[in-house]
This record gives sequence, structure tokens and C-alpha cells, in this order.
Amino acid sequence: MLASKLPGFSGYIERENRRAADKILRENLADRFEAIRKELSNVQKDLAAAQELKYIDDLEGAATKLQTFIDKVRTAAYGNSSFFDAIKINADELARLYDYDLALVSHAESIERGVQNVAASVGTDGMDAAVRNVVTQSRDLVAAFDQRSEVITAQAAE
Repeated sequence: MLASKLPGFSGYIERENRRAADKILRENLADRFEAIRKELSNVQKDLAAAQELKYIDDLEGAATKLQTFIDKVRTAAYGNSSFFDAIKINADELARLYDYDLALVSHAESIERGVQNVAASVGTDGMDAAVRNVVTQSRDLVAAFDQRSEVITAQAAE
């Protein structure tokens, strides 16, 4: 299922492809979230132009969290993590990594819809909820990526 959402992604089964698969995933995620952050920035500009300033700070906080996530995804270095070098990977750890990766892709889809909902909710009673949704989702992203990193680096501790 993950491979169907990421062109060129072959998974982590073959040891020689693990680093490349991780790179493809992280580049795809970073590019996708960068587009979402830009869309969110455009919504902020539209709100500022319309003098609807009530939500600007909350949306700026969400944009900052998205940028933090993007930076973490682009610069994550797992060094000599044994995950990439192990001849055989623990099936449970591999399943957890796929779950985290799929969850990150799903987060992108969900936040993208959330930002679109904010744009569509300007001037309506649904604006508060739409902004809260994007703020909450952006906050949860960094934690989700940190959990993924723990799965990869945990292999080194074994």
C-alpha cells in the first residue's frame, strides 16, 4: 500500500535498498509537506488581506510546526544505524516502521484537506474548528516522525 503512494519506493526488505527507500520516502514527504506549508501561507496572506487577523497567530504556529517537521524529515541522519545494515530485520520492527511511514503519508493527506477546509471556512462559523484541526495535526506530526526515528535507531541498540 505504501509503495502505491510513493513512486520509486521499493520497501525495506532488501538490505541494499533500505537507505534509498528511506531517502525516497523522506524526500517525498518533505516535498509534499512543503507544498502544504506554502498553501497554508497563502491562506494566511488571504486572511491578512481581508483584515481577518484573529487566526493569523494560530496558523503561523501551525506553519512553524510544519517547517520543523520538514526540516527534521530532510535532515534526519541515522548514521550507522544497524537498521540499514542488518542482514535480517525483525519482522515486528519492520511492520512498525511501515505503519509509521504509512501514517506520515496519511497525515499529509489529512493536513492537506485541513488547510483546504480552513480556506473554505473563512467567514463561516466553522473557521474556529478548521483552524484548531490544522494546529492539532501540525503539532502531532513532529511526534509521529520522532517515533519513526526511534524504530530505526532501536535496531542499533539490539
